[in-house]
Amino acid sequence: MTEPTRYSTPPIDLPDPTRVVEPTPVPGCKGCAELAKVRDWARAGGDMTTVSDCNVRIARHPEGH
Repeated sequence: MTEPTRYSTPPIDLPDPTRVVEPTPVPGCKGCAELAKVRDWARAGGDMTTVSDCNVRIARHPEGH
């Protein structure tokens, strides 16, 4: 069995997920505009799963929505 750590370890520095650059909607694309609107509503409601899903779909614009 391993011995527990008996000394203070420095904190782990994790990246801040709120500083991730989000994809921007393609100008003139109604699908991207709708996804951006849903993303804003989801963020306001604290639904970060939907925010992430919208980001993925906007980023995949060339493949279609």
